[in-house]
Amino acid sequence: MRFQTPLERGELICRYKRFLADIRLPDGREVTAHCANPGRMTGLAEPGMSVWVEPNDDPRRKLDHAWRLVELPGGNLTCVDTSAANRVVGAALRAGKVPQLAGYDTVLAEQKYGERSRVDFLLRAQDRPEAYVEVKSVTLSRRAGLAEFPDTRTERGARHLADLADIARSGRRAVLFYLVQRSDCDRVTTAADIDPAYAAALAAARAAGVEVLAHAAAISTAQITLGPALPYE
Repeated sequence: MRFQTPLERGELICRYKRFLADIRLPDGREVTAHCANPGRMTGLAEPGMSVWVEPNDDPRRKLDHAWRLVELPGGNLTCVDTSAANRVVGAALRAGKVPQLAGYDTVLAEQKYGERSRVDFLLRAQDRPEAYVEVKSVTLSRRAGLAEFPDTRTERGARHLADLADIARSGRRAVLFYLVQRSDCDRVTTAADIDPAYAAALAAARAAGVEVLAHAAAISTAQITLGPALPYE
């Protein structure tokens, strides 16, 4: 996934109302950027942090900047745009670059399943059961090298796990795909202290046959692509 326009470096002034952030650009201008992230963004939204924003001149958009990346100490980058995860994973699935999910002829996005859910990707092939793939963007890290999900309580995430468990029990493949959108982590775990209900739902889903995959994201200020597989702890 390439960014549509070159990113500009800035300094975070503050994030507010979850989806808005005031950012100071190098020329001194202060702009309001859209923040496509409903989570807490722990450790990623402190005033003064170095950030990267994507400008646009689309008259259909209310804001002419979107907050895409945070630059952490050491030059490590984190993508704070949660919607980017689906675009990155979708491109990788269509290109057959996820070994565990290769060999499917059709990749469909945003398909209804369960009672109230939409699965991020439905994979189909004539010689195997359908695969339902739910993608989660992972950006929380409270210990060096360890990425954690979720960063806030998520009833929706627990509901998705229950629906995936039903899919697995029916004999179809159900896959939870964690995309770690930060370049300073090499393993993934569940933040059970933040959301015990989600942790319990994940344990029940795995017992029902739901597969858990995790990959790093290869992040630069030009693009984000799928990186190597990571262990889930």
